[in-house]
Amino acid sequence: MEARKRLLIVAHVPSPNTRKLLEAVERGARNPDIEAVDVKVMAPLDAGPEDVLACDAIILGTTENLGYMSGALKDFFDRSYYPCLEKTQGLPFAFYIRAGHDGTGTHRAIESITTGLRWRLACDPVLCRGEYQNAFEEQCEELGMYVAASLDAGLF
Repeated sequence: MEARKRLLIVAHVPSPNTRKLLEAVERGARNPDIEAVDVKVMAPLDAGPEDVLACDAIILGTTENLGYMSGALKDFFDRSYYPCLEKTQGLPFAFYIRAGHDGTGTHRAIESITTGLRWRLACDPVLCRGEYQNAFEEQCEELGMYVAASLDAGLF
């Protein structure tokens, strides 16, 4: 029997709408057709390097705060960067941003940190820009399903 893969979802959810996005990502990742992936969902302030070291892929979720990622996700990176730097190179990751504006600063910040970590982007990020739309939830569910199904299929 093949070992189960571990997907870590670390997301900042300060509002009902961002909670819906996280729930959509998790729903996609827990799709019943995905058989050999364990999903762990954590808030950024609760997650740390030991969680990253124990996973096979990670999905990050954040709001756009003053043109940057949330302080909670930045704190997660601050605590995890050096302990993970040499040990998680090539880690598949994906992310989504709930952006009231354009999300470019947040995207650039996540890209910069994950490039330094040498993590591997698994798919295009989901940028939920502007006024809230239900379509954001569909996009986030697809993101979760894609990453978990890719893990399940042994693609990473």
